[in-house]
Amino acid sequence: MMLFGGQYLNRRVLLTGHTGFKGSWLALWLKEMGADVVGIALPPESSPNHWDLLKLDMPDHRMDIQDSQALSRIIMETKPEIVFHLAAQALVRRSYREPLTTWATNVMGTANLLEACRQTESVRAIIVVTSDKCYENREWPWGYRENDRLGGHDPYSASKAASEILSACYRSAYFQASGMPLLATARAGNVIGGGDWSEDRLIPDLVRAVSTQSSLEIRSPHAARPWQHVLESLSGYLLLGQKLLEGRREFGEAWNFGPEQDSSTTVSDVLAALTAQWHELRWHATQQPQPHETTFLHLDSAKARSRLGWRPVWRLEEALRETAAWYRAILNMGQLTSREQLAAYISAARSLEQEWAVP
Repeated sequence: MMLFGGQYLNRRVLLTGHTGFKGSWLALWLKEMGADVVGIALPPESSPNHWDLLKLDMPDHRMDIQDSQALSRIIMETKPEIVFHLAAQALVRRSYREPLTTWATNVMGTANLLEACRQTESVRAIIVVTSDKCYENREWPWGYRENDRLGGHDPYSASKAASEILSACYRSAYFQASGMPLLATARAGNVIGGGDWSEDRLIPDLVRAVSTQSSLEIRSPHAARPWQHVLESLSGYLLLGQKLLEGRREFGEAWNFGPEQDSSTTVSDVLAALTAQWHELRWHATQQPQPHETTFLHLDSAKARSRLGWRPVWRLEEALRETAAWYRAILNMGQLTSREQLAAYISAARSLEQEWAVP
């Protein structure tokens, strides 16, 4: 795959969080492009999980990014040229139960990574992945832009805002000198796709309900989210990494990668669309009080569209169709279709003449 200007062919890449949902898809894409990928992550939290199903041939270091010495040693030994940092405690409801772990992983873990990269001469580019929830949410009907105020009601959101501030600090305090890495942060919306079995997420919870022939209890059916397929956000991260590897310092800043405005859809509408394709799905709204979660959140990705030339490839209907098809294939026939879906996504990007997809 000669994608992203061929920047990833034979490139030494460090990927943290490779055993997670987004990380495993990114590991697959990097390997398909011929990158030399090394992963650092905790063991997968579920069985089955996408990472184990993929069976990728790459170094797989199982460790906690809170261990600064072990993390620094691996980075110095592997000498990566680009680092994608996805390792995180990524669940809002868990952050209420485990606030200290959330803060330690998402903030100090990121600090450990950036400090290790600062000490490693081979590193040329760093992408720190945070979240759309890093913004101070005002329940606005319009999208948040990269220069809007950061904040967070829950420990997860606040820790991601802190990770953004930390990254900006390293960029200005340490990474301005010649020869230092270029650092960018990436914020994406709610991603869906095959291979996600995380707790307290809509699609994985639905899949578990189907597997047990039960009705899923839904917390916030009227909450609107900017749904997008996982490959959409990953194409943004990879395109951003391409620019940094080309030495384009002006791209070392914060970036939103969200879907089109009409993809901000309520949970109940997403459930209705999925049920139309997957008739076994059943759900009902809970009557129990729940911890605070945002009702409406949308990213403004105009900056990525105008300056990076990045645009979504699959609309929400296509993302939902591909997601349902992935789970049906694995649950009903034991077939893993991740590579086929990646190829279909790239083909669709080429048909839309996306710059990163043109050989």
